[in-house]
Amino acid sequence: MSNSELEKKVNQLLHTETFNDNVINGLQVEGRKQIKKVITGVTACYDLLNEAIRLDADAIVVHHGYFWKNEPAVIKGMKRQRLRALLMNDINLFAWHMPLDVHPKFGNNVKLAELLDIEIKGNIMNPLVLWGTTQNPVSADRFKNRLSVALKREPLHCYANNAPLLIECIALCSGGGQRFIDKAADFGVDAFITGEISEYTVHSAREQGLHFFAAGHHATERGGIQALGDWLSMQYNLEVIFIDIDNPA
Repeated sequence: MSNSELEKKVNQLLHTETFNDNVINGLQVEGRKQIKKVITGVTACYDLLNEAIRLDADAIVVHHGYFWKNEPAVIKGMKRQRLRALLMNDINLFAWHMPLDVHPKFGNNVKLAELLDIEIKGNIMNPLVLWGTTQNPVSADRFKNRLSVALKREPLHCYANNAPLLIECIALCSGGGQRFIDKAADFGVDAFITGEISEYTVHSAREQGLHFFAAGHHATERGGIQALGDWLSMQYNLEVIFIDIDNPA
């Protein structure tokens, strides 16, 4: 398929036009017109670009791309190195940020819930923060272990002395959603899962009686881009390879 067709089809799938995002969604760097082999990954870091070059890919599709609002516009240093690699090798770069976080079928939040056997019941802060329930109440230690196994990394767990002994009602927001912890606490969940943690998050969890799990920005956002890649492969007979560049954050 052509690069313009891929952009159009994914924009339609994710309803990109409905979002006021802080980054360009869709085709960010134009490469060769025809696409047969696609590399997917969470972030368009230089290591991912090198893998795409090594595998002679026609396109890279990621969740975290380039050209964020308020970033310096000058092309130098790391930005120059990345863009040079793409342009010299005629590789397309596509990125979908918020549309891929919140999609009801392919989104990072939904895929995280599926991975953890959480049944989504609704949203707390539409469309970014979802809530749901576990099939059976579970202890905090067992739920932490479930997170560790599912995401292949140990989450950071903060909690109040009066936090529930068993976890059943859970709010979640992939990536950098720690700023929504107070919304989750006001809603009355037993636990809140996101990717990152800030200094104030610890105190919010301790003082508002809930469990907080920081499970990794990268780790909580693998699911969406993998699901999108699977869709591209099945719908358009593209060769799609997901490459997981390790990131402890």
